[in-house]
Amino acid sequence: MRTDDLDYHLPEELIADRPPERRDAARLLTASLADGSVAHHHVTDLPDLLQPGDLLVLNDTRVLPARFTATRAATGGSVDGLFVETRNDTTWHVMLRSGGKLTAGERIAFEDDHAIELLDQLPDGSWIAAKQSALDTEALLDRVGAMPLPPYILKKRGDVDWDDLDRLRYQTVYARQPGAVAAPTAGLHFTDDLLRALTERGIHLTYVTLHVGLGTFAPVRAEDLNDHAMHTERISVPTETLEALRAARVEQRRIIAVGTTSVRTLESLPDPLPTGTYEATTDLLIQPGYAMRWTDGLLTNFHLPRSTLLALVAAMTGLDRLMELYRVAIDQRYRFYSYGDAMLLT
Repeated sequence: MRTDDLDYHLPEELIADRPPERRDAARLLTASLADGSVAHHHVTDLPDLLQPGDLLVLNDTRVLPARFTATRAATGGSVDGLFVETRNDTTWHVMLRSGGKLTAGERIAFEDDHAIELLDQLPDGSWIAAKQSALDTEALLDRVGAMPLPPYILKKRGDVDWDDLDRLRYQTVYARQPGAVAAPTAGLHFTDDLLRALTERGIHLTYVTLHVGLGTFAPVRAEDLNDHAMHTERISVPTETLEALRAARVEQRRIIAVGTTSVRTLESLPDPLPTGTYEATTDLLIQPGYAMRWTDGLLTNFHLPRSTLLALVAAMTGLDRLMELYRVAIDQRYRFYSYGDAMLLT
């Protein structure tokens, strides 16, 4: 499909730069995949909008405080950085920006003698660096980092610093597996009370892990979506989740994904399902024409134009229908993007 087909105009005042006062107070646009009907609710109404027996699939990745400011040891110049990942806790993959040209061998210093040493620059401009600290990666980032909010939120906020708020609210209440550099934002609406109410209603909860990577910020620059280089992300699906998926299919119960990351994880599973924990990477691009295998419904936020996330949702609704739903949301003044309102497709 053409990337232009995923474009739409959003008034800037509808971009949410902060979370609602209560997680589950966000508005919820509901749309039927069967008859096209639309209604307006709040996330707190979710237990009554789902059916007993539904299987709700949530992504339990934990966002790292991956954004940092450091100093070039040799010159004293400032460096803005974003931690991407580590595989062995001794070397980091980082994105760096500074006023001058960085070179291999440079030491980038944090506070209290913690630092990284630049080793190799990759073709995309990012760096492999050696961590110089007795702290493990998670502890070091917790000390020197800030939450990696999307650029459009930082731009809208200007110089306002709400990192204490973001450390609490740019994280799901069920986050367990550290490794993401962006939040699975549909999950931000859940509270412990809401999860309890869903369970009491007879709705089943199960968890997958997809560590959201840098690609979630990457714009689609190709004219044709098929020419877009899809980002690769790590996924893990535990045995109990695989068993829950099998049971839901056998018993003809609906599988409802919470967020596009859960959809990508589910749809990346092999057929037949494995018998033990499944761990892999995925670069799956879902767009109109894709037939969902494990996803019957979706709870999702409203996404950026010209994005692969928007294409994924369009695969469920059809592109024309999705654009109409977005027009309704804009007309009704829904809040958009990571800290915004949500939509339920069933």
